[in-house]
Amino acid sequence: MDDRKIIHAPLDLREHLERLEAKDLLTRIDEPVNKDTQLHPLVRWQFVGGLPETARRAFMFTKVYGSDGRKFDTPVVVGVFAANPDIYAVGMGVPEEEIGDLWNRGIAAPIEPVSVDDAPCQEIVIQGEELRKPGGGLASLPVPISSPGFDSAPYLTATLCVTKDPETGIRNMGTYRAGLKATDRLGVRMATRLTGAGGYEHWQKYKKRGERMPIAIVLGAAPIIQYTGPQKLAIDLDEMAVAGGLAGAPLRVTKALTVDLEIPADAEIVIEGLIDTDVVEPEGPFGESHGHIALEEFNMPMEVTAITMRRNPILPSIVSQVTPSESSVIKKVAYEPLFLHHLQKVLGVGGLTGVVMHEPLSNLRPIIFLRFKYGIPQSEIWRALHGAATLQAQCGKIVIAVTDDVDPHNADAVFWSMAYRSNPIKDVVVVPYRSRTHGPKQDDTANSTMLIDATSKNLMPPLALPAKEFMDDAKTLWEKIGLPTLSPQAPWHGVHLGDWGETWERFAQAAVKGQWEQNGKISLQRRRSSDDVHPETPVRRVEKDI
Repeated sequence: MDDRKIIHAPLDLREHLERLEAKDLLTRIDEPVNKDTQLHPLVRWQFVGGLPETARRAFMFTKVYGSDGRKFDTPVVVGVFAANPDIYAVGMGVPEEEIGDLWNRGIAAPIEPVSVDDAPCQEIVIQGEELRKPGGGLASLPVPISSPGFDSAPYLTATLCVTKDPETGIRNMGTYRAGLKATDRLGVRMATRLTGAGGYEHWQKYKKRGERMPIAIVLGAAPIIQYTGPQKLAIDLDEMAVAGGLAGAPLRVTKALTVDLEIPADAEIVIEGLIDTDVVEPEGPFGESHGHIALEEFNMPMEVTAITMRRNPILPSIVSQVTPSESSVIKKVAYEPLFLHHLQKVLGVGGLTGVVMHEPLSNLRPIIFLRFKYGIPQSEIWRALHGAATLQAQCGKIVIAVTDDVDPHNADAVFWSMAYRSNPIKDVVVVPYRSRTHGPKQDDTANSTMLIDATSKNLMPPLALPAKEFMDDAKTLWEKIGLPTLSPQAPWHGVHLGDWGETWERFAQAAVKGQWEQNGKISLQRRRSSDDVHPETPVRRVEKDI
């Protein structure tokens, strides 16, 4: 584009952290913090403690230890990508109000990356027996437990999982959870639903070929690269090229050492490996972004072939689970302007003044509010409602249009508008055959787009927050450190909602004691052939006594 300008976004995580610190958006915690029981609960308090969004901060933990007593030299950072929109904007290198336009330019005019040999992400290399020795490999990384009391293991959450189409060679980078199983083994979950994960489509092709799938899990890339992972870009659109479009210049990649992939050269840590396509392995439970604990599913086992990193690396982690969270801010800041652009510029809807995705508890995607000027023809309103519901398969299960005197950030105001400004027999339409949405699996039938009673009709997995004892402990630590006064707002800890088994309770208790490898050994014995069991199959469908 001729009017394109160079965007000065930070080009690695360290530059980003320096900018956050300069803007007083980064808090360094030099107090010893347990990664298995305290770290995520401590950060969680700024999302459930009654603080305004603007008061949320990025955290760097410099003295991290595990429940087994092990101390780690590697610091852990949380909230550095999107604890609030200000932090996201720092990562993009533009004011918040320009983020939507920048995304549109980056997607419309991607810039291919350049390959380099002098990659900082490969200054240190761990391979062979170093991966498999006790306490080595993955166990040497201070990976936190996200939902202590429920998660079965530490999980990599701030991931960019790089895979490649074996037929076209097109790269895909997605943000998928990866649970630690052994010092050289991970359990990776890639969504199999429609428009779920580009990596899963690659897995299917490798399986047909009878080959294992190369993968590189990138940790700590530049924010403009990191932000591409949660976006649902077209599968044939290279995220590194889009990131280059965001930066206004080509970004650096380098060849992985043990797999045939190119990776961001300036990342902090890269975990290389191969995913089996002939077997699947139980993975989970894990607190997911849809706000419930994702129970055990058969998912993809990954053999780690190398871990490479910068000298003195920094490990990033993302707070997800019940929203608001870091993962919901990452989506919200980009999704809302992208939806608004689609409706206004692509569909040409008149009179639309805003798009708001409902964040608290519901995780943005199911509920979308559209704001209109007064007096807009109903044809325009209905075109926008259908357009918002169909732009992305996982977004817009419930779409509500309001006049712009109603604040869609205030759910009570929306309820008032529904009560007094709509006639359900005339103003409500239910559209069938929507794809299955992101959330706890109750059945595999097609969903629909509708206004609906949203109360729970079945027993549900636990609420995806750390258990109360860990939140209480983290609150004590929060107050000891002298962080801002909390005003807890329910829900602020995980609770049981009827669907939870003794096996998963044992996994969770082992995990907070630092004994996650025991859980990995148990799941290893329960592997099934992927010819018989499809990825994302709930374990209880196969193991009736779970």
